[in-house]
Amino acid sequence: MADLAPGVVTLFGGSGFIGAQAVRALARRGWRIRVAVRNPVLAIEVQPAGDPGQIQFMRCDVTSAEDVAAAVRGSNAVVNLVGVLHDGGGKRGFKSAHVEAAKNIAQAAKSAGVERVVQISAIGADADSPSAYARTKGEAENEIRAVYPDAVILRPSLVFGADDGFLNRFAAMATLAPALPLIGGGKTRFQPVYVGDVAEAVARAVTRGDAAGRTYELGGPDIFTFREVLELV
Repeated sequence: MADLAPGVVTLFGGSGFIGAQAVRALARRGWRIRVAVRNPVLAIEVQPAGDPGQIQFMRCDVTSAEDVAAAVRGSNAVVNLVGVLHDGGGKRGFKSAHVEAAKNIAQAAKSAGVERVVQISAIGADADSPSAYARTKGEAENEIRAVYPDAVILRPSLVFGADDGFLNRFAAMATLAPALPLIGGGKTRFQPVYVGDVAEAVARAVTRGDAAGRTYELGGPDIFTFREVLELV
C-alpha cells in the first residue's frame, strides 16, 4: 500500500498528553488537523503547534454517533487517542470511552470514506483479560479491526514526559512524603517510552503504507523495576 499524502486528519482526544504531541508531529508533516474533544476551550493550547489555520477544534462526545460522524466528515485519516485510566462509569467508564467510542469512530470513518484509521491501545490489551482496563482496550481493538482490517494499532507501554500522570505524581509525593509506596513489592517491571517517540509513531502510522493492518507494541530502550523507577524519581 502506498504512503498517504498529507490531507485532513481527525484526532479524537487530541488535546491529551499523547495527543498534543501527536498534533505537533503531524503538523510538521503538513497535515491539516481537526482536534475533536469534549471541551475545545481546554484544547486551545495546542493551536500554536501548527501554522495559522492548520489546526481546528470541534466539540465531540465520542459516545454520540452524530458527533463522531460530523468530526470525521472530509477526513483522510482518523486517530483515536481516547482513553481513561479509571472506570468512572457512564460516559467516563471503560466500556463507553474505550469500546463504544471505538465502534462509533470505526463506523463513522467507514461511512465517510476515511482511508487510514489508527487506534491507540495499550500494552496488555486483551479482550479476554481479567483486568477491565485491558479487556476493554482489547475489545476496542476488535471493534476497529472488524470495520478496518487494515487499521494500525499502537500499544504504548508506560509513557513518560512533561505533564505525564505517572512519574510526575510520584515526584510530587516525594516532595511531601518521607517514603514512597512500593506497589507489588517494587518488582513489577516497566519499559517506559518517551511521549515524543509515541507521537512520532502515531504520525508514521498515519502516513506509512507499510504499516497497514499491523499492531506495534511501543517500549523504550530500557527495562526498570518499579523500585528502580521510584529511585530515579
